[in-house]
Amino acid sequence: MNTNPEPAEGTDSVVYQVKLPLSSRVLAVVAELIRTRRKVLGTRWRKADAGRQALIVLAHLRHDQRLADLAGGNGVSASTVRRWVLEVIKLLAAKAPRLERALGKIARSGGEAVLIDGTLVRTRRRTGKANRKNYSGKHKAHGLLFLAVTDDRGNLLWISAAKPGRASDITAARHNHITTKLREAGLGAIGDLGFVGLDDDPDDPDDPVIITGKKAARKRPLTDAQKEANKLISRERAANEHAFADLKAWRILAKVRMNARHATDLLRALLVLTRLQVTR
Repeated sequence: MNTNPEPAEGTDSVVYQVKLPLSSRVLAVVAELIRTRRKVLGTRWRKADAGRQALIVLAHLRHDQRLADLAGGNGVSASTVRRWVLEVIKLLAAKAPRLERALGKIARSGGEAVLIDGTLVRTRRRTGKANRKNYSGKHKAHGLLFLAVTDDRGNLLWISAAKPGRASDITAARHNHITTKLREAGLGAIGDLGFVGLDDDPDDPDDPVIITGKKAARKRPLTDAQKEANKLISRERAANEHAFADLKAWRILAKVRMNARHATDLLRALLVLTRLQVTR
């Protein structure tokens, strides 16, 4: 019996175009990074030029297009697109600012305070021992925790390394020595209730470097003044939420499916791209 391995619709694939909502500046910067990398490696040829590779990688990051779909539409294999994506992520992550430099720049420009908050980036459910520590009881989902520091206008300044999803904001902040680095830069920070108790300087308890709201207790409700203070702090923190919205406009963060060891580089690469795309 003879069988026909070709699909009934025919052998020709249907390719469609999608608008990429990014500035030409972003594409140019990524393409130049790729060209510089190729010169360093002494690469003779690639299946696509630097501009084409940049476009394909940005389409994957912005729209979360599947690798096989992008590969089929551009005449390359899915493994080739995967290598391109990881290559660009590494190049961009190397450009992400360190926390000390970001805080120092704000201090030199006359700033007095920054905004700090944490966010959970959802990932696939992992197997073995890694599964439990990445489960966030707060969000009822598996993921990785990141801290972000922004200025008072909502521009992203710094993103921390990935922490397991079960970690808390205050634990991640202590691990990154946030309060020490803020004092060294002469800056303060505004955070949500997840950072209550972080500023544990016994020498000067009346001059906290991190300002948070007040938590109500079962037998100690908040006063009207404390409620009003919480509202004012929440109003100042709104810019931080705008920064997270800009970051998560990169739809690959809807659910990270790549290996979790690349998550820190991915977030820092997206930080660089977001700073190129959005400036307030």
